[in-house]
Amino acid sequence: MKTAAAYLASLRERDLVLYVDGERVAEPVDHPKVRPSVNAVAATYAMAHDPATRALAVAHSDLIDAPVNRFCHLFRDEADLTAKLHFQRALGALTGTCFQRCVGLDGLNALFLATWESGPDAHGRFVAWLKGVQTRDEMLCGAMTDPKGDRSKRPPEVPESYLRVVERRPDGVVLRGAKVHQTGAANAHQILVMPGQALREGEEDFAVAAALPVDAPGVTMVLGRQPSDERKGGPDAGNLRYGGQECVVLFEDVFVPSERVFLDGDLDAAATLVDAFAGYHRASYGGCKPGNLDVLIGAADLLTREHGIRKASHVRDKLVEMTHLTETIHGLGLAASGKGTRHDAGVWKVDPILANVCKHHVTKLPYEVVRLAEDLAGGMVATMPSIADLDHPELGPALETVVGGRDRAQLLRLVEYMSYGSGAVPFRIECMHGAGSPQAQRIVLERTTDWEAKVARARALAGLDRRPDVVARDLEEAAE
Repeated sequence: MKTAAAYLASLRERDLVLYVDGERVAEPVDHPKVRPSVNAVAATYAMAHDPATRALAVAHSDLIDAPVNRFCHLFRDEADLTAKLHFQRALGALTGTCFQRCVGLDGLNALFLATWESGPDAHGRFVAWLKGVQTRDEMLCGAMTDPKGDRSKRPPEVPESYLRVVERRPDGVVLRGAKVHQTGAANAHQILVMPGQALREGEEDFAVAAALPVDAPGVTMVLGRQPSDERKGGPDAGNLRYGGQECVVLFEDVFVPSERVFLDGDLDAAATLVDAFAGYHRASYGGCKPGNLDVLIGAADLLTREHGIRKASHVRDKLVEMTHLTETIHGLGLAASGKGTRHDAGVWKVDPILANVCKHHVTKLPYEVVRLAEDLAGGMVATMPSIADLDHPELGPALETVVGGRDRAQLLRLVEYMSYGSGAVPFRIECMHGAGSPQAQRIVLERTTDWEAKVARARALAGLDRRPDVVARDLEEAAE
């Protein structure tokens, strides 16, 4: 397994085409807007070698009969599903941001069972590729979200808004299009492209799942902007070490050899993939977001101590409420994992209802935690001068009285970072739209819920159904 240092060295071996602010970046690892997100990914590698966290970060792969980083591992049992959430929460608390490997992990598990359903050839190609990923301990960019364009139109009506196969050759396929909101794409070794929605007959060109190096010819990445991202690497960054990252990934007639094409035109398997991935990834939010919220709660708690109000009853109550909301999310993620079921392919799936309930709460509850953190932090969280002003030889002494010292200033910057600075992208906006916007979860809940079972119980207890239930039958037999 790679160390954090080995991971950074491996990134420097790529010939990645990445643009930042209109200019191609010679070495992404060293760019100030990229490096904090690289550090966050590096944490996933470091934890695998730290004796205190190794048990969380490492699992044994039966594919290569060796220990692997959990982000390359298959969910072979219920314990793997819950261990993932514990690992994610620890990483979320360590970095205070998105560590960017969850989409790849959930994608490879969804593809494992989808290719199994597609047939032995597809599954064999995928397993052979996955063995290599595990052996090399690679980070995957799970590329699922298409630009879509006009949502009222199907993919064939706006093909330029979807990644698609534009040519099939005897030795592979050619891809054209784009993927958007790609978390950690510039920090990955490979891109795992997947369809972003269920597809219909006649849309087979869009039902493609394949893997390719991030520096494959024809792949171009463009770094997404974040609020206050000019502060990254500076004293006002808020989070002084870590950060998130999202890219647009452009595919300009990219050739993918057959051995790396796992699904091509199989609509049923593509539907299985999308459905399984949605469940896995929506449950994942029960791990990473509680970890991020732990940081925000800690910052708010420290600020109330700086303000001298920690013991006030209304302050304690707000901190308790922040904790209650955080643990609600975590509990739902664990419940979705604990009620998982085994797929015939040999991997475990999460409970779809609880996974979607978990993610649906994530579209709401973190926003309330942020509101409470802003309440406790006070107005200075939005109006404080720069840390550079506090360090100024003439201004500093006067501002220290106003701001309250360097410690308070840095805590205020951390709350600002997570609430509406660059950290709000992976923390807040991702809570709303990551793994599907709120309505996507409600659609699954409506489709998955057994409404008739609920109706039947209501009819029975209201006396509308005259057939006795098991308890009534036992009582009748006892009376006889």
